[in-house]
Amino acid sequence: MNLIARSLKTLGILILVFALFNSCSEDANPIGTDQELSQTELQTILTTDEAAGTVDNALAELFAGGAQAGKSAKSANDCYSAEYTDTGFVATFNNCALNGTENINGTLTVTYEVGNETAAFTATYEDFYVGTIKLSGTRAYQLNSNVEQNTISFTVTSNMTVEMEDESVITETGTKTFAFTFGENLGDSSFSLSGSWNVTADGNTYTIETVDPLVGGFNCEHLTNGSMVVSKNGLEITVDFGDGECDNVAILTYPDGTTEEINL
Repeated sequence: MNLIARSLKTLGILILVFALFNSCSEDANPIGTDQELSQTELQTILTTDEAAGTVDNALAELFAGGAQAGKSAKSANDCYSAEYTDTGFVATFNNCALNGTENINGTLTVTYEVGNETAAFTATYEDFYVGTIKLSGTRAYQLNSNVEQNTISFTVTSNMTVEMEDESVITETGTKTFAFTFGENLGDSSFSLSGSWNVTADGNTYTIETVDPLVGGFNCEHLTNGSMVVSKNGLEITVDFGDGECDNVAILTYPDGTTEEINL
């Protein structure tokens, strides 16, 4: 249980870090045409986990509580509670404020399986609200730790629908692996994202596959390494985040060899 509790808290931090590192700036480029990939689109396909990740710390706390089947538990401020079964728990959130987000409401059903160095569980979202954002679907987690390499990694398989306040809908399916490698201090630690997933938004379909893991550290506010291939409505674009230098630039390469520099 301690493994899942620690891992979930770290996962929540990683998701928020990726959202922060790739959040939209005031001068973000608008949604692009079918023949290009804009800054806003790049941010969308990297940060669709942000809303769902706001409750990961709460899930960690409820799991770590370890109540027996038939028992219940509440948070310190009574904004969320859980009813436990033999295989998991059902968590209910009532106007919670978590990780800087207010008005979190809805029900999550969590089932889990625990091993020695790995743990697996699935969270099902049923008309779950983070502020004005509505979440539905499932996220299945496989958590791993490597003590010798001082690393925790999380593979998350998602089948999620995100409905925004303006009734626009974003869907995501696929698998992402988040990893966190601990250094001697926070500045020496690093995180990475790899995997393949699909996103639909604003009438466009994006298929994303990392070529090299996307890597960042806490001593730079941008991703510094890695590359991925984004297929936008069938148009394949390679996105290169660099070779370790701390800057806000990514290089897009189009099928005809044309390159474009884009600000993150």
